[in-house]
Amino acid sequence: MTRLGRGGAEVTSLGLGAAALGNLYTPVGDEQAQAAVRAAWERGIRYFDTAPHYGLGLSERRLGAALREYDRAAYTVSTKVGRRLEPADGTGDDLANGFAVPAAHRRVWDFTADGVRRTLEASLERLGLDRVDIVYLHDPDDHAEEAFREGYPALEKLRAEGVVGAIGAGMNQTEMLARFVRDTDVDVVLCAGRYTLLDQSAATELLPEALQRGVSVVIGGAFNSGLLADPARHPTYDYAEAPRQLLDRALRMQAVAERHGTTLRAAALAFCSAHPAVASVLAGARSAAEVHDCADQFATPVPDAFWRELRAMGLLPPEAPS
Repeated sequence: MTRLGRGGAEVTSLGLGAAALGNLYTPVGDEQAQAAVRAAWERGIRYFDTAPHYGLGLSERRLGAALREYDRAAYTVSTKVGRRLEPADGTGDDLANGFAVPAAHRRVWDFTADGVRRTLEASLERLGLDRVDIVYLHDPDDHAEEAFREGYPALEKLRAEGVVGAIGAGMNQTEMLARFVRDTDVDVVLCAGRYTLLDQSAATELLPEALQRGVSVVIGGAFNSGLLADPARHPTYDYAEAPRQLLDRALRMQAVAERHGTTLRAAALAFCSAHPAVASVLAGARSAAEVHDCADQFATPVPDAFWRELRAMGLLPPEAPS
């Protein structure tokens, strides 16, 4: 377990991202979701990340139910604030937002101090917990002023009160995360999709700043939403069809991996975890089989010759740790 920044939370080097347990894209049954969490536990994963956004609360409810059989002191849970859920009278589903669930609630952007507390209280109720270990401000891209003026101070107060162990922000970009690292006292930031084999933009400013200031980084989106898991079968990048140039790049990387007796999945996870600022890598999974595969790939050593060939081909920057 690695302690996050100066906070009181610890994480395992591989964590479970629970968006899929909220029916990301396609339905997942309750038993399948529970089996995925149980498989994660069997493989030594003790860090679990969720959010109200994931399935309009379904991910939190399922994760909390699955973790109830384990000692609360033995695992770490993170959730997020910024999207408050309100009951909705509408019919239909939430697929426009990526989740195959009934549209029984609507999301309200709210980074006010009151909104942060109300959102966290609702998350605790869905999780069935009296505390969470980490709270992130979730995607404050278009709400920077409110997030820095009200949302962050509210989290700082919750940390001081002992309600949460660590605080931070989670985003799909690096510029604002770097600002959180520089201008606030966050313990951790969650950077999704911006430090991968295909996108090392976090290495320019965010990761060096975090390392210098003692702020931990959690990496999400190691597979860039599918392209680095299996480019032939899942040619999606950041939740959309992959540009041809990136698809070709991923296929070339996969061919190099096969030549060296490893997999692109193993390389993708190893690359993310190699940077000294990175405390944990989140792997999203919707079944026990996917969890076991991620754990297997994470534990698989990637030959040095693979990295040398990627650099020689110009597929990886010379300075990137691996």
